[in-house]
Amino acid sequence: MTYRIAITGAGMGGIATAALLAKHGHAVSLFERFDTPRPLGSGLIVQPVGLAVLDTLGAGAEARRLGAPLTRMLGHSGSRIALDVVYRPDQPGLAMHRAALFHVLWQAATSAGVVLLTGQTATATRETRDEIHLVTNGEEHGPFDLIVDASGAGSTLSPLKARPLPFGAVWAHVPWPATDLPPTELRQRYRAARRMAGILPIGSLPGNPTPRAAVFWSLSAAELDAWPDRSLPDWKTEVATFWPAMSPFLDVITVKTQLTPARYSHGGLRRPYRDRLIHIGDAAHRASPQLGQGANMALLDALALALALRLPLDEALPTYHRSRRWHLGLYQTLSAALTPQYQSHSSALPALRDLLLAPLSRLWPLPRILTALVSG
Repeated sequence: MTYRIAITGAGMGGIATAALLAKHGHAVSLFERFDTPRPLGSGLIVQPVGLAVLDTLGAGAEARRLGAPLTRMLGHSGSRIALDVVYRPDQPGLAMHRAALFHVLWQAATSAGVVLLTGQTATATRETRDEIHLVTNGEEHGPFDLIVDASGAGSTLSPLKARPLPFGAVWAHVPWPATDLPPTELRQRYRAARRMAGILPIGSLPGNPTPRAAVFWSLSAAELDAWPDRSLPDWKTEVATFWPAMSPFLDVITVKTQLTPARYSHGGLRRPYRDRLIHIGDAAHRASPQLGQGANMALLDALALALALRLPLDEALPTYHRSRRWHLGLYQTLSAALTPQYQSHSSALPALRDLLLAPLSRLWPLPRILTALVSG
């Protein structure tokens, strides 16, 4: 059973979905608003279950070649350990630059025969009893059996109204410098929950074997509003004072355009589909990146939808929703509970984190549970 499918958005979820569906024999057209598809953002973590999806696509080996194996996530608040998650030795995470993940997914999609249409901003759909059309730039495309909205947080097709979170960050990716920090660990530093700095090894870029790192610095919404007027030297001095080990990573940042501001939101659709339209990824559910699950959830959405579409369409979309509902609900609940402990204006929550929750998390069997949760 095969379908004519339109996918809007050539982000990670959209490309992965397109590649999987084309491999399963569906006729897939991928609509992208940019003239040239490109990744947005800096570093990310593909968790072990997300790697399993890449392996299904035949992209796992190339992803592992480009990415950096991640064995541990370690965060300090002053001299206290506030976060410590160790991956299973045989199932590390994989930290990557978004461009590297985009590269391996794009190779899989093109080899599977996905048809790409660029410069197409999806604005509406028109549905009949048996078919659906996609409207982009005032032009109608189709007919299709199904439209998959993978347009991300900026989707014009999704009814999701997410709640803005009070903190975001600025990100940059830089060459990995001479440093004592291990190139297989995510390291973070916190000051209460009002400030968080992080260094993530992300492997290399396609065609450039230089090892790289993603660096990030949390900012409140008000600080993000003021970011365009912030002096870069003053900011670098503040970061270096807060965490001296971060200084070598900042040396190559000479202009503010090397830093990308990011804002986050939280929310989800209770029912992410109707008869011939389904929303996946950030168009359907959003959360803080604190758990490192964004790319993971998009890849799992893609696989779940591809498996569900082996069924008749009226069965496939409810089946997809049932297969993803509890998993997504768990991680969104965890994100909502944990994020204020690391990014908020609260004084009580980080104290609870440092004095009670972090010590308890190192008592058996919690380390194994935390590893399983972070692994996806």
